[in-house]
Amino acid sequence: MKQYKMPKFAVLQLSGCAGCEVSLLNADEWIDQYQLVYMPLVVSAYSVPDVDVLLVSGGVRNNEDIHHLREAAKRAKKVVAVGTCAISGGISNLGNRDEVREVFLSQEERIHLPRLLPRSQPIDDFIEVDLYLPGCPPTPELFMALLLEKEDFKPSKTVCQECGRKKVPDMKPEHFVGFQAGEVLPDICLINQGYPCVGTSTRGGCNALCTKPGHPCVGCRGPSDAFIEKDSSAWLKSIQRVFEKMTNIPPEEIYETLRSPQLSLFLFQFSDYNQTGKPPRPKEKVL
Repeated sequence: MKQYKMPKFAVLQLSGCAGCEVSLLNADEWIDQYQLVYMPLVVSAYSVPDVDVLLVSGGVRNNEDIHHLREAAKRAKKVVAVGTCAISGGISNLGNRDEVREVFLSQEERIHLPRLLPRSQPIDDFIEVDLYLPGCPPTPELFMALLLEKEDFKPSKTVCQECGRKKVPDMKPEHFVGFQAGEVLPDICLINQGYPCVGTSTRGGCNALCTKPGHPCVGCRGPSDAFIEKDSSAWLKSIQRVFEKMTNIPPEEIYETLRSPQLSLFLFQFSDYNQTGKPPRPKEKVL
């Protein structure tokens, strides 16, 4: 009897926080169906071997990242960009502080440290990507839908559709209450309660993990299909119109809030799907 040969997969971590790896390890359905052959967090190996699937987390922040990424991609049948950092450069892409770069780039004798690039970059600046798995981190269920190719997995178009909270037409706040202030009503839409939630525009599939218990969606899953091929001005105007329709909050307050650190941390990546000078990332490639 011919023995079943499990497909192999590897996890290449570039400059990131290992949150995506931890989320993957929180799932266990893959254990009997895939052989994990490389993942520095748990599997010791010098380099990525030949694999069926290569999951790449973290952004490209230095020349060592570029080298490891290109070498690993050569050995993979399928490459998947996993998480915000791999897809958009990540949180570190917001921290391009000149004084930090000067310290590391000015001294050639720092041979034990990889040279920093001018900014953190997504991996598809350097290699061809077969699929994108957005999230910070993607949930264990999303990892399983990717690895096991579940045909019955149908993510909702937006987080809002998965949330289940009721929109109340005559409940219109005058101002935002912030992200952590006030007592959250359990069944009412967070926008109706004055919270800056962008679940109406964010890609579904996370099962509204944040909004159901009362935390506003900040957009870590990236844009829904409706926004992937639009530029930043178009999707910002659309999100702003949602708040203008559902609240009595002044337009200038909505404008400033959408560009606040709490939201811009992830909303900036919406525009990365329609990158200047590059063809848009096709929505068919985004899980």
